[in-house]
Amino acid sequence: MLPRLINLAGSAFDFLFPRKCVWCGREGAFICLSCKDELSPITSPVCSRCGRPLLKGSICASCVTWEAQINGIRSAFRFEGVAREAVHQLKYSNLRAIAPELAELMVPCYHEYAVPGDVLVPVPLHPKRTKERGYNQSALIAREFGRFTGLAVNEDCLARQRYTSPQARTLNAAERQSNVSGAFVCRNRNLQGRRVILVDDVATSGATLNAGAAALKDAGALSVWGLTFAREV
Repeated sequence: MLPRLINLAGSAFDFLFPRKCVWCGREGAFICLSCKDELSPITSPVCSRCGRPLLKGSICASCVTWEAQINGIRSAFRFEGVAREAVHQLKYSNLRAIAPELAELMVPCYHEYAVPGDVLVPVPLHPKRTKERGYNQSALIAREFGRFTGLAVNEDCLARQRYTSPQARTLNAAERQSNVSGAFVCRNRNLQGRRVILVDDVATSGATLNAGAAALKDAGALSVWGLTFAREV
């Protein structure tokens, strides 16, 4: 009975407030079929560490000297055009209802690269930023992604202990790494021996995901992979 009521409520909401494509404005979905075709998937070959597209080889020049804690990062789309607008609408315009569509679009990437994991962990926001925004966009994506894949979601272990400037406002990879260094801590060891998939909306330099991976591994995580909807390339 409850799922039926939820579906009816959702249908009524869509009737009163039709979903419109964030890119072209067409009614029916937040990313219409036509605009989905404009998304730029990140496909093989990619750097085995950061997941950026490669022309040849297995690791990009930037990652040769990167002493990464994260096992690898994989992202579904380039952070441009439709993908950028979708993330901005989720992150800055309170369009929380787009999270299921973004999560579903990440599923093929997860399967293509066979990202190893037992549990999903969204990259946490600092409590101050969560209060300002009202929600954590990465948690919304992780919950929906868990629903599509059957993977459990843990939001109780990893926490952001230090308030940092948004990564988009930093100028280069070194600044981004310094900005989030030591920003995360694990409240418990509930993920000890588990393979973690760290979920975020966008990867830029990978510094945030790497800092989160460091805290999770300090708390005993067996491996940590990053999975994002989009990434800057």
